[in-house]
Parts: sequence; C-alpha cells; structure tokens
Amino acid sequence: MDVPHVSCSTDFPGSRPSTFAPLTPRSTMATAPTSTVRTYSSTALAAWIAVGLLWFAGGSNYLTRTMLTTMRGSVIEDIPMSDAQFGLLTSAFLWLYALASPFGGFLADRFSRRMVVLVSLFAWSGITLVTAYVHTFELFLALRALLGLAQAFYIPAGVALIVDYHLGPTRALAGGIHLTGMIFGAVIGGIGGWIAEKHGWSQAYISIAVPNMAIGVLLFFFLRNAPREHPVAVATPGGPPAISLGDALRSLAKPGPYYYMVLCMSVQGAISWIIIAWMPTVMREQFQLKQGAAGFSTLGFLYGAQTIGLLIGGFWSDRWSLTNPRSRVIIPSLAILFATPFFWMTGTIHHISLTLGSLSLWGLAMGFLGANTMPIVCLVVDARFRATAIGILNACTAIWGGLAIYGIGALRDRQIGVSLILTFVSGGVLLCGLLLWMVNVSLKRGGLGAVPARAGTG
Repeated sequence: MDVPHVSCSTDFPGSRPSTFAPLTPRSTMATAPTSTVRTYSSTALAAWIAVGLLWFAGGSNYLTRTMLTTMRGSVIEDIPMSDAQFGLLTSAFLWLYALASPFGGFLADRFSRRMVVLVSLFAWSGITLVTAYVHTFELFLALRALLGLAQAFYIPAGVALIVDYHLGPTRALAGGIHLTGMIFGAVIGGIGGWIAEKHGWSQAYISIAVPNMAIGVLLFFFLRNAPREHPVAVATPGGPPAISLGDALRSLAKPGPYYYMVLCMSVQGAISWIIIAWMPTVMREQFQLKQGAAGFSTLGFLYGAQTIGLLIGGFWSDRWSLTNPRSRVIIPSLAILFATPFFWMTGTIHHISLTLGSLSLWGLAMGFLGANTMPIVCLVVDARFRATAIGILNACTAIWGGLAIYGIGALRDRQIGVSLILTFVSGGVLLCGLLLWMVNVSLKRGGLGAVPARAGTG
C-alpha cells in the first residue's frame, strides 16, 4: 500500500523529506528527541558537504573548457591553424555539448547521479591530459569535441544531486553556491594562458588535468547519492518500472510552463553569449579602451555581479518561497525586466558608467536566475525527469548562444553600428523577462499560490 508523502523540508534546512513523520509545527519542535536532532544534523552536514565537493567539480568544469581561449598564441605557434580553425575548436565543443546535454540529463535521472558526475569528471580530466600530447589540428579538434561530450553530463547530474539533498529553504542558495564555483573556474581560466606563456601550452594542459583528477578522487571517496523524492530510476521486482528516454521526452513535451522556461533560457543563452563574446569589442571601440582593460571591465563587472546575485537571489527566494513558491520565478523575472531600459539606454547614451551598470544589472539578474533555475524546474516538471529537463535547457542555451554569436558577427560584417546591436540586445532582455514571467502566470493559473502561514512559524 502506498504511504502518503509528507515533506518536512520547510522546517529543516537541508534535510530529507520524511515519508512517515507528520508535519510538525515549529512551536513543538523544541521537545523533539535528541536522536531526531542528531539525524537532522548529520543529514544537513552531508547536504552541504555535497555542495562543497561539487563546487570544486564545477570550477574544474569551467576552467577546463575556457582555458583554451587564453592560450591562442601558444597553441597556434605550435600547431599552425587559421583563425577560422581556432574558432572551430570552440564551436565543436559547443555543438557536442549541446547535443549530448539532454541525454546526459536522462542518464542522471535513470542511473546514479553520483556515478554520472564521476564518469564525466574523470573523462574530461583524461581528455585534458591527452590533449597535451597532440601535434595536429585534426586530433586537437577531435579531443575538443570529446571534451564537450564529456562535460555535457556533469551539470544535469550535479544540480539534480544538489536538489536531491536540499529541499525547501536551502535549495536555491545551495544551487547558487555551486554556480559560484563555475564562475570562479571561468575567471581563473587565464591561468592556462599564463602557464602556456611561461612553459608552453602542453604543460598548461598537464597542470590543469592533474588537479582535475585529484578532485575526481576526492569526490569518489566522499560524494554520495541522496534519496530521491521520486526514486524510480531502476526497475525492481514488485516496484515501479524503470523510466525511459521516451517517458522523459513525452512528459516534458506536454504543454505547460516548461515551454516558457525553454524559450526563456534560449533567449538568455543568446544574450549572455553575445555579451561574453562581443561586449569586450564594443567597449574597446566605443570607449577606446585597450584589449585587456576592455575584457577585464566586461567580465569583471558581469561575473562579480553574478556572484552576488547567486548568493543574494538564492537566499532571498529560499526565504520567500516558504510563503510563496512562485518567488523562485518572480525574483529573477523582475530583475531581468528591470535591466531592460538600461541596455536600451546604452545604445543611445554612450557613457562607460551606464554600460558597466547595465552589465552589472544583467549579471545580478543572471545570478538570481542561476540560483533559481533548478528550483523552478522542480516546480514545473515531473520529479523523475528533472536532470533531463536541465539537460534540454543546457542544450538550448548552447545552441542559441552559438547562433547569436554568429549573427552579431554577420551584422558587424554588414557595417551595422554598435548602437543598433545594443538595442537588439535590450529587446532580447525584455523578451527573456516576459517569457520567465509567463512561467509565473502559468503556475498561478495552475493553482500554485501563496502558502498560508503555519502555526508556530511566526
């Protein structure tokens, strides 16, 4: 006989749901037996240890994928290639990454999330090490494509494992902290260029691969799976049937708020990649900055604000979600909409402080959205297919990001001015915010409203 599931997650930060225990008001929790407190403490500790371990894995993921762009001169000097071929190294990574992300998400739903994380991490570490010894463009290109394939499995599995551990009032903050590790990895990607300049690009790849493997060993011994809210990954005698990729795709294809989420993340990916790829050039041309200063200004303000947004947005929505679950959607959508007029003004008022301000607002909004992406997915899709849903969102972000980068390049080739490009970006920001707001509207129409205050909560 099925036992009704009652979650105590809104009372115990980082705790697991109880299948049997009734929901207990805070006012009566002071009298809970000591054994209950010990169980909660150990579970909460394991939840935050998982976040800490995955923080290092996420940093490794982004460091490994971005460091190539910082050592272009050293690589081309040793392996002659055209600019188009060098660009193809990143495009190949992006294409395989996008194609594999949904399948990687399904594997994380179907099998052990921990195992998917470990296989992905050891695979990209090994590929990084092997890359250090190639001497032809063709092999380099093949390994970059394989790197995209290997890394595509990490994010769906990692973020799904975090939400398995973190329920209720710690879910967004935990996800936000995890993403700060990825930002850290992207920011320190320049270490590859520094090592390449001093000791050659091959040594740079070796110097990054070995610590990556050490992180994998650390996770192998200390990272564990958490119980799932809907544990149906593997068929067992007398239990529910195993899920299939067809089940996942049919579930996610049903009309509903997930459609708006897919469209929102597609637009968001396009805007973010335009900013990362082209805003340093815009800053250099519009304000006559040197190349280094333009890049540092763009990415420094963007990533700095995004880190703040991940932490504040995660903490804020975790608190507000106790009374209104739709706060996970409301907070990032309003932040994105607030940034829209500033991007529009950067296309008409050429002042560096306004441009940096718009970059900071977009970074802050992306922090709010990043911390809440998986919590929003938890609101809009079947619990069995969360990692698959994230994989699809990842794929859309990468595909539309790549197309947007190419599109802006084509516009510049046609002598389209910077002002018009920034106006185009502001339209995308507005569309992104409106699509995310439609997720909120759809959830509200579906009956997801405010939660009445419970006795003893204050």
